[in-house]
Amino acid sequence: MKRVLPWIVGVVILTTVLVVGLTQAGGQQGAQPPDAAPEAYDLGAARERLRGAPAPLAALHAQSAKLLEGGVPAFERRLARLRGHPVVVNKWASWCNPCRAEFPAFQQLASERGHEIAFLGLNAGDSTQPARRFLAEFPVPFPSYVDPDERIARELEVPANYPVTVFIDARGETAFIRQGGYSTKEDLEADVDRYLGA
Repeated sequence: MKRVLPWIVGVVILTTVLVVGLTQAGGQQGAQPPDAAPEAYDLGAARERLRGAPAPLAALHAQSAKLLEGGVPAFERRLARLRGHPVVVNKWASWCNPCRAEFPAFQQLASERGHEIAFLGLNAGDSTQPARRFLAEFPVPFPSYVDPDERIARELEVPANYPVTVFIDARGETAFIRQGGYSTKEDLEADVDRYLGA
C-alpha cells in the first residue's frame, strides 16, 4: 500500500492540474473575442468609392450586379466602348462552386481598381433566376452578360470549363486567359498587373 499511495497521489495531482488548466484555457478562450467574420460586402459603398470614374467605366458601375441581354452584338459594342481601358471578363455560373469561392476577390478588386480597369461578368451555361439569386448573394460593381449557350464565350475563345477569367488589354487584344478560380484578391490583382500592366 505504501508503494501504491504515492502513485495514486501523483495521478490525483496530475488530473487536478490538467482539469484546472483546461478549464482556465477554456475560460480564457471564451473571454477573447471570436475571430471576426468577414465583413459583408457593401455594394452601395463600393459604388460611392468608384464615383468619378471615366464615363465608360462609370457606365459599368451604374449597371452593378445586373444581368444584361443582347448576346454577342451587345457584348462586342460594350468592348468597343471600353477600348482604351484594360478589361477583365469573368465567366461564371450560379451552380459553379469555384465561381462562388472566387467572387469575393472580384468584389474587392473591382471596388478598389474600378477607376482604371473595366470588369465584366459573363454568366454562361446558366438560368436567369439562379443567376439573379447568385448576384443578390454576391453583388459586384459591374454587370454580367447573359450567355446561356456560351456564344459570347466562344467569340472570346474561352474554354468550356468554369470559372475562366479573360484579360483584355487597352487595345482590345486578349492578353491572357486564366482557367480556374482565384483564391484571393491578391492572386487576381497579381494577374491584372502582370497581363494588363494596370
